[in-house]
Amino acid sequence: MNDFTFQSPTRFVFGRGVTDRVGAELAAAGHARALVVYGQGSVVRTGTLGRVTASLEAAGVAYAELAGARPNPEVTLVREGVRRARELGADVILAVGGGSVIDTAKAISLGVPHDGDVWELFAKRARPVAEGKPAVASVLTIPAAGSEASDSCVISNDELCLKRGLSSELNRPELAFMDPELTFTLPAYQTAAGVTDMIAHILERFFSAAGPVPVTDHIACGLIRTLIEETPRVLERPDDYDARANIMWVGTLAHNGIAGVGRNAQPASRAGGWESHGLEHELSAHDPKITHGAGLAVVMPAWLRYVSDGEAATERLLALGREVFGIEPVDAETDGVDVAPEEAVRDAALATVDALQDFFVSIGMPRTLGELGVTADDVPALLATLEQNKGSEFGEIRRLTMDDARRIYESAL
Repeated sequence: MNDFTFQSPTRFVFGRGVTDRVGAELAAAGHARALVVYGQGSVVRTGTLGRVTASLEAAGVAYAELAGARPNPEVTLVREGVRRARELGADVILAVGGGSVIDTAKAISLGVPHDGDVWELFAKRARPVAEGKPAVASVLTIPAAGSEASDSCVISNDELCLKRGLSSELNRPELAFMDPELTFTLPAYQTAAGVTDMIAHILERFFSAAGPVPVTDHIACGLIRTLIEETPRVLERPDDYDARANIMWVGTLAHNGIAGVGRNAQPASRAGGWESHGLEHELSAHDPKITHGAGLAVVMPAWLRYVSDGEAATERLLALGREVFGIEPVDAETDGVDVAPEEAVRDAALATVDALQDFFVSIGMPRTLGELGVTADDVPALLATLEQNKGSEFGEIRRLTMDDARRIYESAL
């Protein structure tokens, strides 16, 4: 296990009815003025926003609203949010929604004390500062991104066709309100895409070059097994509280860092090379209608197949296959088959990738990029912005060139 630094300072308020406690909890934490950020109307239609604002009013917390956060959140709304937060004198940015809304709130919070355009932070031309920065809190309605406790924030810039992430401990929300009942009405596709994103968050860390880290590896594989068990239950019975609660909590643990402890290359670094996220971000940056989890369902298996013949990736795939899918290499003597040991290992590694992708497809995710409207003609543009974001080479378990990336995209078509 490598040396590491880990913290998860977010306070979680989890369970039935916690949506009605938001105002009291914020007031108790010393907050008096909140900018309430939400999406494109679902929290209004379901009554969730009304419950939140009623609790703010009851607790004497002043607030203003900012609607319109979209999937793959865009910097234009962030700029408007920075303006409104400053105008209000907000001491907390309260997100009511899923990861896109929470990332919008995080970016607004970072932008308030920044002397310049907020995109400069995501372009790495400036660093975020703590002084004068409002806190972030969230009422989670879509378990997926894990943004309610993570140190990361991803924002798109449509004008530049770029999607950039910013990781900083300043991004960690102060409070996360998690009521599984709010997720009962989630469409099946959104539920499945969220689960796929959770698994990707776990596996990006699992497929670091650190080798076995038993404690963390067992945590990671247990979280994935939980998702494989619980997701069919909620797709069959959307109001299954326990299944929804388990999925919601896995989403948090998948991305708050606990599933990567000791798998990091440097003490203060994130575990893994985040290759499939890098490849997918180009898809949803060029076409914001592509759901992030759906893109990952295609790209992650394609990436794993491409790197599966490397020694480090093979070891990780065998561990994943054994712990999650019950896949072991066949033994010529024990199993009575005529197969060389190295061929048996290779077959088991690829069978693990197949099992992972088959699960994604079984819950309604796409198998190919073509199902997402991506064609071979789109690949050059994807590679151009990928190189802007990642440089000419990227990755950890195996370094990838732009030619490697092209082959991965083409294999997924």
